Amino acid sequence: MFNPDHTGGYPTVHASEGRRYFACVVIYGLGGLLIYTALAHPPDLIWLIFLLGFGAAMLWLGEMMRRATRLGIVLTETDLRDTDGKVLARIDDIVLVDRGALAMKPANGFTLVLKTRQPRGWSPGMWWRIGKRVGIGGVTAAGPAKFMAEQIALRIKARSG
Repeated sequence: MFNPDHTGGYPTVHASEGRRYFACVVIYGLGGLLIYTALAHPPDLIWLIFLLGFGAAMLWLGEMMRRATRLGIVLTETDLRDTDGKVLARIDDIVLVDRGALAMKPANGFTLVLKTRQPRGWSPGMWWRIGKRVGIGGVTAAGPAKFMAEQIALRIKARSG
């Protein structure tokens, strides 16, 4: 049922290049625009500090997203992890795959409901983890994410029945 493909790999989700570049450009652009506005037309001191701080935070977020979207998410026999090896969820801990239209999930992705609470984590544009939920998606391609969600759902169904 859950066998590696002809290359020996398991389902993998990567960032869609177009979405990745667009998201990074928008966030970098916002940061640059905020800093430019603060320096070109200096407002009151409090607004100046706010604009510079928020602009710097957006540049930092853009860099975090650029780095995070270089990685992929891999489904293995035992867990769901990123290509750096960070475990996002163990297969045995997953209760439900939620990918409905009204589900609280990232764009082009799905949400996993876990049995146990996990530490918070976030990789901008790729995944987030809060409590018993893990969201996969954002700037990912829709097809591979849907295939991965189906494979996880099959594993859950085989385990329970």
